[in-house]
Amino acid sequence: MKSLTIYRLLFIVLFLVFAGLSLDAQCPMCKIAAESNLNNGGSSAKGLNAGIFYLLLVPYSLVGAVAFYWYKNRKKD
Repeated sequence: MKSLTIYRLLFIVLFLVFAGLSLDAQCPMCKIAAESNLNNGGSSAKGLNAGIFYLLLVPYSLVGAVAFYWYKNRKKD
């Protein structure tokens, strides 16, 4: 029963990770500014999506690590 729950959790996490790979993480105003920058020969907009994903990755990784630590150590009490 435990392994089934772990597999479900693993499936959900992997699905959420891979489902968001093709998404653009930009608000409409940022997207317009980045597209106009690229159309005018600028290169400052190339790393905008990667930067936004990086900023989202750190807090979610920390929350995931705390949740994993709690899950593994919850039965020791």
